[in-house]
Formats: sequence, structure tokens, C-alpha cells
Amino acid sequence: MVLNQKDYEITGVYDVKSESTKQLVERIGCTAYSSPQEVSRSADILFITTSDTAIQDVAGSLAEAKAFHEGQVIVHMSGAQSSEILDRAREFGALVLSVHPLQSFANPERAIEILPGSIFSIEGDKEAYEFAVCIVETLGGEYFFIDRKAKPLYHAGACVVSNYLVTIIDFGIKLLESTGIPRQMATKALMPLISGTIKNIENIGIPKALTGPIARGDLGTIAKHLDCLDEMAPELSKLYSWLGFFTAPVAVEKGTIDSQLMKEFQKAFIRQLSRANVNS
Repeated sequence: MVLNQKDYEITGVYDVKSESTKQLVERIGCTAYSSPQEVSRSADILFITTSDTAIQDVAGSLAEAKAFHEGQVIVHMSGAQSSEILDRAREFGALVLSVHPLQSFANPERAIEILPGSIFSIEGDKEAYEFAVCIVETLGGEYFFIDRKAKPLYHAGACVVSNYLVTIIDFGIKLLESTGIPRQMATKALMPLISGTIKNIENIGIPKALTGPIARGDLGTIAKHLDCLDEMAPELSKLYSWLGFFTAPVAVEKGTIDSQLMKEFQKAFIRQLSRANVNS
């Protein structure tokens, strides 16, 4: 829909769910095709935007039906999968691409709102890069190129920042809950810290955005944290210790502690992990 608003001609759409196809047609004003083969034969650039696990099967069925053609560009937008899963299209002279926006889309309306201006990874046939760059620039976005072999590691990085950030925030909320603070209040209380940290990362970057006892070299405060975790929330001490272990080198990069103090922090966290393993 966003590309349609930017003067790309959408020749047609198809979804296995007829209601979804109807909604797309109503939004875009294009043709509703009765099969993916018809869509493919009508398009110079074909987007396969199914679930990640279905992309290769769709590409395979289109190849079996000889629905690809010379010079066509086949695109999927999965972060986890490389363009390799589209390779059967190459048998027909088509070019393949993975064009992935580094964004989190909670629903279609939100996606339409935040997709423009996103940063995209581009991977696939270099001969088709110009098509990918044109799409991204039409959306007002930025881009970088990656090798298909690196795609899983790239996606792991995106998962850490998006998915595991949720887990870390939930972890912090659980620590506050263990002191008797209601979950709703704990969440509300932590939001300024969360948004402030994100703004600091955006404005001054990592490692400068790192604050707190490790960045200050305050080993005594960390020791108190670990003692209290042992007493009140032992099941959470492993995650706290591993996060602390990997935070110490960031403090060294910031220049607020030296390598010797980093090792002291890491020894404290390893001792905690050893105790937790013995008690589990």
C-alpha cells in the first residue's frame, strides 16, 4: 500500500485467506487474482510476503507452474531467511532479493505509519540491487548490503534488540515485583528509565550511554545486588549475572573503569553463577 501511494503500479494481489485479499484490494484498488501464479505472471517485481516458513514453498509452487519469467525480480521481506529460498526463480532468468526493514510491526496500520524512513538490509543478486535501492529510497529509507551467509546472524542481532529487550524489561519489572511493588506500578515507574536510555543511545551512542554501578566502578553496590538476589529472587540471579558480566567490558570501552576492575566485576558474577548452579 505504501508503494502504491508512491506511484508504483500494483498489478494485483493474492492471499490464501479471501478476506485478506478483499481488504488489500479495498486498500489499494488493484486486481484480486485467484492464484499466486496469476499475480506472478502479471508482475515485473513480485513480493512474496507470506510467513517465513511458507516463502520457499510458494516459490517452489510458482516454479512448478512456470510462473516466473526472464528479467523478473522476486523479493521477500523476511529478516530470518536469505534470498537463497527464492533460487528456483533463477532457473527462469529471474533475479532474487531479500529486502528487510529493521522495524517492529504490531499491526498493518502501524506498519503503514512507520515503514517510510526505516533502515533496510538488502541481500541477493547484485544485478537486482538497483531495484531494491529504488524501493528503499522511494520509501525515504536507508539501506546496507549483507552477504546471504550472514543473514541468520544479522537476524539474531535484530532479535536481541527487539525481542530480548522485552524480556530484559520484564526481568527488571520482576525484580521490582519481588520487593512488593505491583506489576502495573513497576512498569509505569520504569518507563522513564527505558525511554531515557534509548534516547541516550540515539544521541550519544554506546558505550557513552552506559550508566549505573558498573560504569561507576561501584563493586560494593553490585555485591549488595547479588546478596539480595540470593535472598529474595535467586531464580533471577543467573540472568542478572550474565548481563553484568557482559556489561563490564562496555564500561571499559566507555573509559570509566580499567581492565583490572572489569575482571573483579566479572569474578563476582562468575562466583554468583557458580552458587546458582550448585543450588539449582
